Amino acid sequence: MRVLVTGAAGFIGYALAQHLLARGDVVVGVDNLNDYYQVSLKRDRLAALAGAGGNRFTFHHLDFSDMAALDAALAGQPIDRIVHLGAQAGVRYSLENPQAYVQSNLAGHVNLLELARHRQVEHMVYASSSSVYGGNAKLPFAVEDRTDHPVSLYAATKRADELMSETYAHLFRLPLTGLRFFTVYGPWGRPDMMMWKFTQAILAGAPIPVFNHGDMYRDFTYIDDIIAGVVACLDHPPADDGAQKAGGSVKPHALYNIGNSRSEPLMKVIGLLEEACGRKAELDMLPMQPGDVHKTYADISAISRELGYAPTTAIEEGVPSFVRWYREYHRI
Repeated sequence: MRVLVTGAAGFIGYALAQHLLARGDVVVGVDNLNDYYQVSLKRDRLAALAGAGGNRFTFHHLDFSDMAALDAALAGQPIDRIVHLGAQAGVRYSLENPQAYVQSNLAGHVNLLELARHRQVEHMVYASSSSVYGGNAKLPFAVEDRTDHPVSLYAATKRADELMSETYAHLFRLPLTGLRFFTVYGPWGRPDMMMWKFTQAILAGAPIPVFNHGDMYRDFTYIDDIIAGVVACLDHPPADDGAQKAGGSVKPHALYNIGNSRSEPLMKVIGLLEEACGRKAELDMLPMQPGDVHKTYADISAISRELGYAPTTAIEEGVPSFVRWYREYHRI
């Protein structure tokens, strides 16, 4: 199978490309290598993919929000399926640079839908986010829950992507699957996310910012479990049969949560990081940040029932695994 992966130099994109190459697929990667976090990490991921894939991995350094550049780069390259993971990430950064989210997450998503439509691809899987649930008080979050009250621009762009996808599934019968990821962590993770930032600070003896005075809960999901869910979805396009799909559509468009289905207290995770790092953390207790939510917790019954998704990595195993990788990567 020939798969286009956007965000191939990113955390989830890299891990997915590694998995697809390992099973023999051909991967065409796209990424703009922006400097939202250090480009050196992205280049290291790409080097690892080139080593693993040989001539089955092709990379295009481009911005997929530029349709002309996307078309030109992919001209003559056959594509069977698309996994669109590229986006401007980060809830808090959307308060500082909203234009980046409009360009990448809205215009960019339409470009991938257009590419999928005109190439008549078999299936496009795309990244949504658990942030679409906003400040929902009902737990766990289910794909049937309301998602029309986002609390950040990032969340609003991800919900807009779902709605635009529903339109393309209706108008052009394009098979689409949206994945609402819950707090992803693990080796080769993102430096802007909690697990990396806290590990870095604890090992350096620096304070860590603990928002809402530690009263936060997240459904931390290990990268291997995330990839298992993405691949299961990629291999099973929703049918255009008029039956209701997960998320409520009767078009060939499904929506799934991918999480660990356990809402873990932030302070418990900090304790596991302290244990793995071999030192106590200096805690800087702070109020809740704008755009943040108190708790996330994934109801994964739809993807479990329909695709057999079953996460296997508890934080007690995943957190030390990340810290080991972090030490190796930084040689500390």
